[in-house]
Order: sequence, then C-alpha cells, then structure tokens
Amino acid sequence: MKLRPEQLAQHLDRGLVPAYLICGDEPLLAQEAADAIRSAARSAGFTERDLFHTDGNFDWQQVLSEANTLSLFADRKILEVRIANGKPGDKGSAALQTYCQQPSSDNLLLIITPKLDASAMRSKWVKAIDGIGAIIQVWPVDAKQMAGWIGQRLRQAGIRANAAAIGILADRVEGNLLAAVQEIEKLKLLLPDGEIDEATMSTVVADSARYSVFTLIDKMLEGDVQGTAKNLRGLMEDGTEPIVILWALARELRTLISLKEQAHTGDDVLKRHGVWPKRQPLVKSALRRLKLPHLRVLLRQAAGLDRAIKGMRQADPWEDLAAIALSLAGTPTLNPPNLRLSLTE
Repeated sequence: MKLRPEQLAQHLDRGLVPAYLICGDEPLLAQEAADAIRSAARSAGFTERDLFHTDGNFDWQQVLSEANTLSLFADRKILEVRIANGKPGDKGSAALQTYCQQPSSDNLLLIITPKLDASAMRSKWVKAIDGIGAIIQVWPVDAKQMAGWIGQRLRQAGIRANAAAIGILADRVEGNLLAAVQEIEKLKLLLPDGEIDEATMSTVVADSARYSVFTLIDKMLEGDVQGTAKNLRGLMEDGTEPIVILWALARELRTLISLKEQAHTGDDVLKRHGVWPKRQPLVKSALRRLKLPHLRVLLRQAAGLDRAIKGMRQADPWEDLAAIALSLAGTPTLNPPNLRLSLTE
C-alpha cells in the first residue's frame, strides 16, 4: 500500500505491517515518518533496533542473518536499512525479495532512501515491499502549500497566528521545512500566551535569523566563503545540532546534482525540484560555478559526516561540516577529514 505522510498516524493506530519503505528528499518529513514508525514499533514490543548503512561493498546477508537471529534479551526488533543512493544493487534486491517472501512477526523492516524515480518504483524489491507492507513517498511542500503547512504546525504547537503572520514566516523560510520548524519552536518559547500577529512575527523572525541554517546554505551557494565560515561558527556557538545542518546541506547537494545531470536550468525545471522563485538566481549561479564531479564528492563526504554524527566513524562532525561547507562555497581545504572515504567507498 502507498501512504502519504499525513496518513501514516491513522495507519499506525490500526496496527503495523511487516515492512515500510520511506523514500523522498524532504529530510524533515522523512525523519518524522521514521520516528513515528519506530515509536509505534516500540509500543508494540519491538524493543531492539539493528541499523544498517549500505554502500557498494555492503554484505546484504547481514540483514537476512539478523532477521533470523533471536536476541537473548528481546525477541522482536526493527531492522532499519538506509540506502544512501536508493540503489540496493542486484544482491540487495535479491535479499530484500527473499526477506519479503517469509517475513517474521518478530521483525519489522524499515528501509529509508532518497527519492526513487519511476523506474526504481517499478523494481522487484520495491514491489516486494509493497506486497507485504507500506510505502511512504515524501514530497516537498511547494510554495502554494507552504502557508497551509506552517499554519497547521503552528496550531499543533498551540500558537494562534493570522494569515498575514503565517505569510511572513512562509516568505522568510522559502520552502525550508527544517527552518520553519526551528522558528516555530522559538515562537513557543517566546510567546507563552500562544498568539502572534504580523508585527510580532516580523520582529521575532528577524531577531532569530542571525545565524540560521538556511542563511548558511545561501552563503555557500553564493560562494561567500567568509559568510559561510561566520555563519557556521555562529550556529556551532548557538548550540545547533550538526545533523540539522547536514539534512539541509545534503538536500541542497542532491538538488544541485540532479539539476546538473539534467543539464537544464530553466525556471520550470528548478520549480519542479522545489527551488522557490526567490532562490532560483542563487541556485543558477551555483550551478554555473560548481562541477558535477565536485558535487558528487561532496555528497559522499556528507555521507561520511552522517556516520561521524552517529558515532560510526571517529571524527569531529564540525570539522567535516567546515570542510564540506567551505568547499561548496569555493575554498576546498587541503586535506578534508573524510576525503579518502568519499573517494574509496
């Protein structure tokens, strides 16, 4: 079955299915969908979680072996498989199909990938998951939907806002859902009475945007090396979690790579990739400046950063972030901390 993210909560209330596939390039919505599934699974007694990050050398038999291994402490577990490029390969496809032929009630399979194209959605492994479970496709919130999405999030946070105030916030974040959620969290702290008008919204958003993730991304795309370094340092000093910056950075890199591969930068093409009109000149400028091989290496370095953040690799995430950010802005470091990873994996 195929579900929209907003249908997931109602589905989980009715019970779990043996397998889930979350695919899409909107990090916030994908993360929230995964969190909801994990929470429902824990409530249903899935107290263990085995996490697998796949690459070209990944041994897919690990997944099948873990699926057939009972724990000494718990007999139900989540098998979470993250496929960074969305392509499990022939061995991965075969392993997933084998798993889906006889899924165990003691396991729940959760697969997370970037956006899958039409060909991938017709692949045998995706059809196998669809046959026993659910597929949640995460789509970006476009410009027409953004105000409604922000209004809903404000209501969930207990904040009453008029249409003008919502419009100001929507215009400020320009489609960046992570940025919108950050601003709403700040509003919850600053507005104990839970009500906001356009004047207050303008002041609060302006005051809280000094060092923001979306400003950092724009500085990188502009090729503003000093601005990139200053904003990154400000975010670190403000206590921003590296994973929040990584989500936004990885999404931007995937968008740039996809546009480069298509070799088209018309406004309609950019719009289909979720680039808002105000940001289109910025993205076009970055596309003219950056080469496709460079962008691909940066995305591989971002995958190494993800492992460092999760403790799967000994490295300082902020050093990795600085190397990637400065390289994207136009000043590659002489020895990026995880460059070898990006070239050899």
